[in-house]
Amino acid sequence: MIFILVILAYIALGTVAWLHGDPRKVIHPTDSYGHFCGQKGTPNANKAILFYFNILKCANPAVLINLQCPTTQMCVSRCPDRFATYTEMHLQQHLLNRASWEYYRQFCKPGFNNPSKPVSQVLRDEDCPSMIFPSRPFLQRCFPDFITLNGTLTVANQTAFKDALDTARSVTELRDAANGITGLVDTRELGVKIVEDYASSWSWILIGLVIALVVSLVFILLLRFTAGLLLWFTILSVLLVVAYGIWHCYWVLVGLREQPGADVTIVDIGLQTDVHVYLQLSQTWLIFLVSLGVTEASMLLMLIYLRRRVRVAVALLREASKAISYIMSTLFYPIITFFLLAVCISYWAVTAVFLASSGEAIYKVMAPEPNCSYANRTCNPETFNRTNISPACAGAQCTFAFYGGETPYHRYLFLLQLCNLLVFLWLVNFTLALEQCSLAGAFASYYWARRKPHDIPPCPLFSSFSRAIRYHTGSLAFGALLLAVVQLVRVLLEYLDQKLRCSTSAPARFLLCCLKCCFWCLERFIRFLNRNAYIMVAIYGKNFCTSAKDAFCLLMRNVVRVAVLDRVTDFLLFLGKVLISGGVGVIAFLFFTKKIPIVQEEVPSLNFYWVPLLTVVFGSYLIAHGFFSVYAMCVDTLFLCFCFARSPDSYSIPHSVQAWSPFISDLL
Repeated sequence: MIFILVILAYIALGTVAWLHGDPRKVIHPTDSYGHFCGQKGTPNANKAILFYFNILKCANPAVLINLQCPTTQMCVSRCPDRFATYTEMHLQQHLLNRASWEYYRQFCKPGFNNPSKPVSQVLRDEDCPSMIFPSRPFLQRCFPDFITLNGTLTVANQTAFKDALDTARSVTELRDAANGITGLVDTRELGVKIVEDYASSWSWILIGLVIALVVSLVFILLLRFTAGLLLWFTILSVLLVVAYGIWHCYWVLVGLREQPGADVTIVDIGLQTDVHVYLQLSQTWLIFLVSLGVTEASMLLMLIYLRRRVRVAVALLREASKAISYIMSTLFYPIITFFLLAVCISYWAVTAVFLASSGEAIYKVMAPEPNCSYANRTCNPETFNRTNISPACAGAQCTFAFYGGETPYHRYLFLLQLCNLLVFLWLVNFTLALEQCSLAGAFASYYWARRKPHDIPPCPLFSSFSRAIRYHTGSLAFGALLLAVVQLVRVLLEYLDQKLRCSTSAPARFLLCCLKCCFWCLERFIRFLNRNAYIMVAIYGKNFCTSAKDAFCLLMRNVVRVAVLDRVTDFLLFLGKVLISGGVGVIAFLFFTKKIPIVQEEVPSLNFYWVPLLTVVFGSYLIAHGFFSVYAMCVDTLFLCFCFARSPDSYSIPHSVQAWSPFISDLL
């Protein structure tokens, strides 16, 4: 009931954010007066580009602190296409070419046309920009039109120019100022080429992903026959490689005994930058020989001691492959999880954007001088010129900063964002818990079926999903909440780490590092405990705490089996992911680089062949991960059922099989 109420409250939060927020405040640029550039029904309807009066001020560190450039910003219809200074245009207004002045005046504040105002006062009040230079729109903002000629950065074929105060400026200063706003000056052209590559190769990318899907399915089904072969082949290969290393080290050591100077110790020669020096010493190879010998002996002893556990692990892997072959629908359950996660992520992102864009325009004092006492204070642009701030801080401006307000809703926006994040994490973990519980119930019904596949109930996955929704929602929500709280604390610790990164307090940073490490370990432990608790919930139908306690006790009684099974399963699944993504990636590389003669004419023309290649490799890995996550859940479920069947207190009939298998009590 609490979980349902939280979901309803989350919907209400999204509704309130939708009523108060305006995503245009985040998406579109805003001028110094808080008006959107290009907004219909306003004077800026035909002015969709933001122009900075003095972009050189954007190299100020205040840009990173206040997320605002400390200069007047105005919406314009186009960017400048020439070099000019206000001093030159002011002279031409009176004596020379008035058309040039009219061109320059379109980049001044609206309505400014006061030729009698002194130039120094105009520049101080930023009624007009001190200079303009050839620019082009990027991210709806005017940036210098940088061009590289013979390795030299230029703007309109110039590397240096003078501003209105006759001060020499370089193109490098413009570049640094532009980088103060964004470091993505060259991204637009790259982005266009990447989109073109996707447009011309999407069909082949889709074919590659389909191949990865088929190969993943076949690999899981073949593990039924090849799990033991793959595992023992890998173990023997490692033993043989280590044995070869021992043999090689021995013969090198024998050869070095006959060479003069090889008996010098490592301590005698000290620290050397050339590694080959150490390879000429007998002591180095003796250390290698002893290390490899200890490793080989340890592996052999562990293998002898754990051979039965390894055999049990291989048997469970084979049985898991057999179970999936009987319940094939489980392989496609990750599609449902992906859809639910996409809904959660989309709702969280939209709510976060609307919350961030809630409120009225807030103006703050932006001063180019770092020692201004009024910097970052709120101000009113209509009365700013009548205050004593301008005389106290030369060049200070009352410019738009962000959107906010003084109502309780606006004062607690940060808290609402945290609530939005917490509920989002809760829903994501609940979605994953629902998948784990549903799959566990389906695979448990397979394990406890006496005659397979005849005694497997019809539609086992749907039945398990229905039981999870009807009976176990509270247990799943409780476990998901525990994990969500720990994840929220980790997010806050990361936020504090970013804030304290420049701090000189070593104890504070050390404490923060320890807390991050502890909560990372806690999250890993809760994930492991939750996963096994959900399996016990699906089998017995008990509440979360009881199931977590039973699962933990059961695993601790079989801790060696757990360790061996986890390592064996992780290794085989990792090997499968690497083989599938790597194999499909090799085929994609040969195809997109035109190395396959049969289909050379079918290969599309690409700007970067690595764009579809990386997409295919990454997509293949995700597909394999989705299939293998189902397989891993099957292995864990069968293992807990196996441990339960061997435990001395296995007296109760599993919840997942009570209704359809009357002979289970005799079997137990």
